[in-house]
Amino acid sequence: MGFYKIYWLLKWQILCLLLSSWIVVSGQIRYSIPEELQRGAFVGNIAADLGLDVNQLSSRNFRIVSGPRKQYFDVNLDSGILLVKENIDREQLCGSSLGCSLALEAVIDEPLNVYHVEVGILDINDNAPHFPKGQFRLEISELAVPGFRFPLESAHDPDVGTNSLQTYQLAPNQYFKLDVQSRSEGGKLPVLVMGKPLDREQQPTLQLLLTATDGGNPERSGTAQIIIHALDANDNIPTFSHSLYRVSLLENVPIGTLVIQVNATDPDEGSNGEIVYSFGSHAPVKVRELFSVDPKTGEIRVKGHLDFETAKELEISVQAVDKGSFSVPVHCDVLVDIVDVNDNAPEVTVTSLSSSVPEDAQPGTVTALIGVTDSDVGGNGNTHCQIPNSFPFKLDSSFKNYYRLVTKDLLDREMVSQYDIPITCRDEGSPVLTSNKTIQLNISDINDNPPRFSQTSYTAYVTENNVIGSSVYSVPAFDADLNQNSRLSYSILRTQVGDLPVTNYVSINSDSGIISAERSYDHEELKKFQIQVRAVDAGVPQLSSDVSVDVVILDQNDNAPVIISARPEDGSASVETVSRLAEPGYLVTKVSAIDADSGPNSRLSYQLVQASDPGLFTISPDTGEVWTIRRIVDKDAVKQRLVIRVQDHGIPQLSATMNIILSLADSDADILSEVNSLTGDLGFPSDVSLYLVIAFGTTSSIFLVVLVILAVKIHRSRNVLNRHSCSLDTCFCLGSTHSLNGVQKASVNLQIPPNYVEVFGRDPLPQNFRYEVKQPNADWRFSQTHRAELNSSQYLEEEGVQRDIQREVQREVQCDVQREVPRDVQCDASRNIQREVQHDMQCDVQHVVEKDPGGPRKPMCARPAAIPEIIEASPVRVAGDQSWTPRLAVKFPAHHQANDYLHNVYIPGTTTTLSGKSTTEREGKKSFITFGKKKKGGK
Repeated sequence: MGFYKIYWLLKWQILCLLLSSWIVVSGQIRYSIPEELQRGAFVGNIAADLGLDVNQLSSRNFRIVSGPRKQYFDVNLDSGILLVKENIDREQLCGSSLGCSLALEAVIDEPLNVYHVEVGILDINDNAPHFPKGQFRLEISELAVPGFRFPLESAHDPDVGTNSLQTYQLAPNQYFKLDVQSRSEGGKLPVLVMGKPLDREQQPTLQLLLTATDGGNPERSGTAQIIIHALDANDNIPTFSHSLYRVSLLENVPIGTLVIQVNATDPDEGSNGEIVYSFGSHAPVKVRELFSVDPKTGEIRVKGHLDFETAKELEISVQAVDKGSFSVPVHCDVLVDIVDVNDNAPEVTVTSLSSSVPEDAQPGTVTALIGVTDSDVGGNGNTHCQIPNSFPFKLDSSFKNYYRLVTKDLLDREMVSQYDIPITCRDEGSPVLTSNKTIQLNISDINDNPPRFSQTSYTAYVTENNVIGSSVYSVPAFDADLNQNSRLSYSILRTQVGDLPVTNYVSINSDSGIISAERSYDHEELKKFQIQVRAVDAGVPQLSSDVSVDVVILDQNDNAPVIISARPEDGSASVETVSRLAEPGYLVTKVSAIDADSGPNSRLSYQLVQASDPGLFTISPDTGEVWTIRRIVDKDAVKQRLVIRVQDHGIPQLSATMNIILSLADSDADILSEVNSLTGDLGFPSDVSLYLVIAFGTTSSIFLVVLVILAVKIHRSRNVLNRHSCSLDTCFCLGSTHSLNGVQKASVNLQIPPNYVEVFGRDPLPQNFRYEVKQPNADWRFSQTHRAELNSSQYLEEEGVQRDIQREVQREVQCDVQREVPRDVQCDASRNIQREVQHDMQCDVQHVVEKDPGGPRKPMCARPAAIPEIIEASPVRVAGDQSWTPRLAVKFPAHHQANDYLHNVYIPGTTTTLSGKSTTEREGKKSFITFGKKKKGGK
């Protein structure tokens, strides 16, 4: 055996050197090698034959795929040579088939390609013919005549072609010769032919040597010994009706199925004619495992499971022998054709699978290679595979028995990061058999998503006087990508806040996006600023997004009020002079203060915390104006000391105080001397005093002329007064005996500008307010900005000068009125008014508002603190009427009700009057008074 292998190996190596061992047939590469080559033996240079670069075999993952079979070959990636990996026995692979080959595929990636390779296995004469038994025993009756034939068991040689069994030879003898019969399946059957009758008495036993020889080079042979005993026995042998039977069976027939019943006859009688059936002595073991023979009936039945894929045809040798003496066995053959049924589902194997697929892979990208085989034949072995249409993949069947899984749509890892793709393969048999395979495919991330902020812009609020390094705000962003592509870093874009870079004010944590303060902020210096934050991911290429953050600095009450008006520069007490002739509601002075804070922290209120005579003076909590409450009497002290406190509304509340010394003067001369003394004390130059005296004189002259004109008009209006009417051009305000302090007051009537609204009320301190009204525009009130302007230093400085001049003019006007107007006229007018008016009224202070709301207010007379205030006047259209109905918003003292007042509206220049009690509606701290339709005449 070893000799033959060495011989064939040497022969094959010589052939490989002389001949090309491969050919291309129908797009396939075919090699031919002999069986039994040692491991590592050369098969062919597959890389060169396929036109592949040897240097790229490893990087492109070149490999050999043999499917579910044993891997008999391998490839050397360094040289590209196809080598034998396992021992190949042609007889085990293909049995007695003449042709024998192994099909395999060579697979290479980038790009994916499959090459079909077929390796033909050539038979070598590695098997000698051998007989089932080394010795045969025959009992032949001496009555046997020449020409009697005795079939012998055949020898078996698993080799094919010329290497298989070719002939038999019988050792020379005088009794028998050998006849070799050819069988239908190509085999040869040795038959002994009697040439001379036996003579048991002369030679009871005869030994013969039978040799079986194949056609190999060198040839091989096997021998068997034939021992013949000469007997006296039957002269008839059984005879089969057919020497060869043929039958077909489905491979899935159940066990016990009848295959065929053979029949032999023997004309002898008795035991010599009784036949027994059995397998022939050379029946293969596999046949004996699959079938059984009934010894009496000759029925052949299925004993095991048939498999078309294992054996497509089986040969059963049946022997028949009678029970007589010197019986001679006879044989027949039964050929069983196995018919294929669809009993094998497709086998699905994943030959190649990408570890991951990038989400930007273009349609048509190969992701996996799937091999499908079916052991059945015909339609039973034809397979079709598919995947659900809902997946962004499809199967491409460009290669035989292989499918490529390729992308058909664009992928998005942020939507689906992993696919479990079910592959279903089915054959064309009946019934249809299917197989399922699930492939898990991961989608790898690319940097295709920029960072995203939750808002388009942010507003951060930070209180001033903050701690340096404290957190101001956090602007975290989100990136839908993974790993490196989603790792974000934050930065602040370079911008300016005033003259300084923004990094002097804030910094940002590059990892968390937390913005921190780089300095302590001051609301009074900087109220807000804006920064631009950028979030950048770490992907390639880097993607970024920007967002704006408005940093608003909130105010703290860290500034106390500062008194800027009515306070000497040296910080001592302020000294003011007041005439003893001053009426109740006389404006004594005004305290003005400012607060650098904002909002409630800058809203100021004024309080009179200490006074020499608490009942003589009061202060407006909103404006800081100091008024007289009652008339000054002789017992009042000459020097009055007031302590004023200005307090803001912040938390905690901050305040400032000042002292005011009021000097009560009896006459104008005293006032002027007091002014001169104050001027001297303050160190004013003499020319300033001169200018003041000239200004006072000029103003007094102008007022005297006005008073004369007014007196003339008053005289002409007496008839109107006698009819208990009040002129539309003038108004008398006389004291009541029911006033709080019981002091009777009188005042001169002044010309009032047109278009005013007047409200009278019943109050411990009755009042009379006149405001100019613009129709139809009601937006006449001071804005918050304008109020702040009124508190500005420029306005307060101008107002201080005007107030000093005004006080002097008021004192002169009061004295002139008392001198010019007769006392009896005042009393008559008082009695006439008191008869007609049903409630007490006192002369009050007039506030005349300029037509331009932007102009400064010029208080002619001031009101006490506890009187109603008109804070809004607006016209209201009455349905079905072309006229306008006035609507006033009046702020009442806390202890008064709106219905305590009788409201009258005069429209100067006409006889139209709106009067009577009105309905009021409360909105917070406001009371809105809406009058009815216009009426002609009346009060």
